[in-house]
Amino acid sequence: MSETPIFDLLAAAISTEKPVALATIVSGANTGAKLFLSLDSEPVGTLGNADLDRVVTRDALGELTAGTSGVRHYGPNGEAREESVSIFIESFAAPPKLLIFGAVDFTAALVRVAKVLGYRVTVCDARPVFATKARFPYADEVVVDWPHRLLGKVGGELGPRDAVCVLTHDPKFDVPAIMSAVETNVGYIGAMGSRRTTDERNVRLETEGIRPDQLDRVMAPIGLDIGARTPEETAVSICAEIIALNSGRVAPSLRTTEGSIHR
Repeated sequence: MSETPIFDLLAAAISTEKPVALATIVSGANTGAKLFLSLDSEPVGTLGNADLDRVVTRDALGELTAGTSGVRHYGPNGEAREESVSIFIESFAAPPKLLIFGAVDFTAALVRVAKVLGYRVTVCDARPVFATKARFPYADEVVVDWPHRLLGKVGGELGPRDAVCVLTHDPKFDVPAIMSAVETNVGYIGAMGSRRTTDERNVRLETEGIRPDQLDRVMAPIGLDIGARTPEETAVSICAEIIALNSGRVAPSLRTTEGSIHR
């Protein structure tokens, strides 16, 4: 167990954007007791009971993975469906990631809107003349590489809070990107294109061996059906779709509606 005080560990983690959680008893025995948790090290502190520590560790790491915080209730030994102990689990999650594949006209607008929402944004394109920091100054990272190669490196780090947006219309870019994205645990995958482009791309994806359940994860045409026309409006529709998916709300997605995409 670390000898460093819990709040020092918390401050250090926040400063480096390391995802951690802090569980505090807010009512019941040992009120004020704390347990500090991270994904890659042993818990620090105790809530006063080994069984309670074990159950709360499991629940807190689940909250951290989802990037959520809240009060949970337990019995004195961590029993479910009891309320003698109330524990506030606070997640200090790293910013969600957005990977945008394709240095196209819509990309800069999507970067700006996503940054307002708190995303850490990476733009990736294999064409060095287009994938430049000068074109996307608000992006946290601009990578010159093939999308599937980048996903091969970072795909294992993606989780339910993260998103992948494929904005290219080139089969040699978008098909490998989508095939790689569906192999990750990323929460949102969207692909730009007309309804005809989407249908043709789906045929190519099926030829490449994508499973029906994997294809069902791909939101294409990308975005909500709000009649977006400009890059900025399209960026809003994409981010709104991501928000709706993350919150479990039903919204009019272009994937499920019919007719013209642009009004």
